Amino acid sequence: MKFTAKQAERFLQEPDPSVRAVLLYGPDAGLRRERSAALLAKVVADPADPFAVSELTGAQVGEDPARLADEAAALVFGGGRRFVRVREAGDKITAAVKGFLADSPGEAFVVFEADDLPARSTLRKLFEADKSAAALACYHDDGRSLAAVVTAFFEEAGLRISRDAVGFLTSQLGGDRELTRRELEKILLFKGAGSGEVTLEDAETCVGDSALLSMDDVAFATGAGNLQGLERALSRSFNEGNSPISLLRAVARHFQRVHAVAGAGGPVEDAMKRLRPPVFWKTAAAFKAQAEAWRPEHVVRAMDKLLEAEAACKRTGAPAETLVSRALLEIAANAPGRRRRAG
Repeated sequence: MKFTAKQAERFLQEPDPSVRAVLLYGPDAGLRRERSAALLAKVVADPADPFAVSELTGAQVGEDPARLADEAAALVFGGGRRFVRVREAGDKITAAVKGFLADSPGEAFVVFEADDLPARSTLRKLFEADKSAAALACYHDDGRSLAAVVTAFFEEAGLRISRDAVGFLTSQLGGDRELTRRELEKILLFKGAGSGEVTLEDAETCVGDSALLSMDDVAFATGAGNLQGLERALSRSFNEGNSPISLLRAVARHFQRVHAVAGAGGPVEDAMKRLRPPVFWKTAAAFKAQAEAWRPEHVVRAMDKLLEAEAACKRTGAPAETLVSRALLEIAANAPGRRRRAG
């Protein structure tokens, strides 16, 4: 079965008993892990019970397809349902999974975790077509979905959050659901659970120097034409677990905001004040300089290059980090501000 985003959330809250295998795929590794953990909590009484939980890799299933059936058929000491997790799944195990779904022994619930799979993926097609299986896409949070995640997180802790704080957090987070929650937990620890409101000042205090802002460093270095700074920011951001696609989209969001100000007409400061979420005060001067340097037509060309790089990451099979680094360095090398400084 193929689930929409709303259907996926409902399924995670109350899994359909007719579904015995789930494919979690997509570029957001943190969201894949979060959803896998949520399903584990629904299926197994004690997620820490080593007799109730088993883990395999896609390579192990490919080398020995019978092992998947053996793990699914194994009995849980003391009774209960078994949970089998298969990490690093991909199209190479489609045949093995097809055989398993056709004649799956036992009552185990099996979760397959995979990176981003295109629509033509044989494994994805198998899960979307099988009535006893389901495919759940795990894409990076966009502005609306991230705002809902942020608001719900603090509501569960008994806190309100101001609109400006939500706006700031949606501009800084979203590259990875797990990292997003870590940053929200910092704010909760700072503020304390209970009544009250999380303000913009609270959010800036806790997240302003976050490692997640390395994506902002990438975006600003690209726009400024700072090649050395960009190389450092890319290395740090990749080391922190940010995916190549999330970096491209972070830079794209940055250029969209630059374009909105550069093409607004009138004083740049006035156009910046109208941006929502507002420009982070620590980067306001750098943002103003880029909005004055980049003409709308330059931004459009940069955005086209970002879209081409994302398509190449999904299509060519070349290392995504290399493709993204190459595209961003090319944009930075041709940044208007850099050309003017060089002259």
